[in-house]
Amino acid sequence: MFLENTVNHKEQFGWIEVICGSMFSGKTEELIRRLKRAQFAKQKVEIFKPAIDTRYHNDMVVSHDANEIRSTAVPAAANIAILAQGCDVVGIDEAQFFDDEIVKICNDLANQGIRVIVAGLDMDFKGNPFGPMPALMATAEYVTKVHAVCTRTGNLANYSFRKTDNDKLVMLGETEEYEPLSRAAYYHAMRKDEEEK
Repeated sequence: MFLENTVNHKEQFGWIEVICGSMFSGKTEELIRRLKRAQFAKQKVEIFKPAIDTRYHNDMVVSHDANEIRSTAVPAAANIAILAQGCDVVGIDEAQFFDDEIVKICNDLANQGIRVIVAGLDMDFKGNPFGPMPALMATAEYVTKVHAVCTRTGNLANYSFRKTDNDKLVMLGETEEYEPLSRAAYYHAMRKDEEEK
């Protein structure tokens, strides 16, 4: 369970929260939940997502369950630093698609007293750490790993298996292209793919 930091007005520092996991694990859902709670508390909130993520909406962060919150699409992490001035809380979705500068940006914002909430895939479809996510997780005060349910075994899933024959690291997709798998199911699926090549 995630416990939010209590605010000490003498200490003018914020913190970083990372929400990570596989596809279909509820990362964006949890991000939206935390951000809406901050908005309800009348905190100044700004939400950002990478401009390449156009799956559901250009100006909204949208979960697979169709929950949504207004956001700003930015082409690079550097834009976040400029647009986040004066905020109490900054939300960032699909952080794995940003350049490595996102780590410095998040730490700079936290050092300015801002609560930074970041959501993203911790592993790519090959099972490797994804982009800047490992560094974000290492520097964050709080890391929440959420899990999907394996479509083949019903166990907890933490791998995003790509069902299509495409080796590009970044490929946006949904249930037609990806499925969440447990460690065992992922291992067997990857082995089968290697044997078929």
